[in-house]
Amino acid sequence: MRTRRFMQLDVFSDRPLLGNPLAVVIDGDGLDDLTMQAFARWTNLSETTFLLPPTRIDADYRVRIFTPRQELPFAGHPSVGSAYAAIESALVASGKCELVQECAAGLLPVRIEGGGSERIIHVQAPPARLHTPDASEAARVAQALRVDPAQMRMRLVDNGPRWLVCDLHDAADVRQLQPDLTLIAAISQAIGAIGISVFGREPAGAAAMAVRAFCPADGIPEDPVTGSANAAIMAFLADAGDPAGYGLRYRASQGREVGRDGCVEVTRDAATGAISIGGACAMGIRGELQLD
Repeated sequence: MRTRRFMQLDVFSDRPLLGNPLAVVIDGDGLDDLTMQAFARWTNLSETTFLLPPTRIDADYRVRIFTPRQELPFAGHPSVGSAYAAIESALVASGKCELVQECAAGLLPVRIEGGGSERIIHVQAPPARLHTPDASEAARVAQALRVDPAQMRMRLVDNGPRWLVCDLHDAADVRQLQPDLTLIAAISQAIGAIGISVFGREPAGAAAMAVRAFCPADGIPEDPVTGSANAAIMAFLADAGDPAGYGLRYRASQGREVGRDGCVEVTRDAATGAISIGGACAMGIRGELQLD
């Protein structure tokens, strides 16, 4: 059997055992879809990625992203972590500060700041499409979150995966949530969403925004730190308006409630509207695997 290089990282943290874990198969060429999906089920992480030679001349590498249940066109922490793995495994030239990732959602710019343990990787998310759910849909989501629907703003945001994004206004309300995960799974499956993301502001905290993401339909009761959900939140703010001034840049705290506290830098370009998510990575495992 062919030996393939493998890494397991913690993304959106500069220290191991925090952030969001990611499995990366470096030499993914030659594996079929069923094997990739089976391996993602086996790792049982929220996402597993496979690095492949690009099919586009203007891309530096290609990535395929799998949850234990399905392939995703884009996801944030797998994109940040895959760029880190491509650099660490020398799939891309050392010292490059601008990369292009090819994925099912298209070609995405990647920007690298710093190096070594201080390296921060920023990935541009695909453009988002937003929809305002009707009152009955909003009421069902509020029931699942166990909050008053009058205190919640909501959008359906599609930036590769589809997220139900809910503004609960205050970080304290986000952190104390005890949602109905069975109902969240049913809602997600009914509308083809990956889950529900909630956020609230925390101006006095080390991070300005508290975020949580619930994805029980994919076997992930609560995702530790979620790049695509944070990009979806920024798209929500740009669409709905944000008088508190979070509409161009903020730092999000996510994962504290599941013991995986991580940090996401979220930015929106005022001229183009392009949204990027960024963070650090910490190496956990580097080795080889037998997979065919």
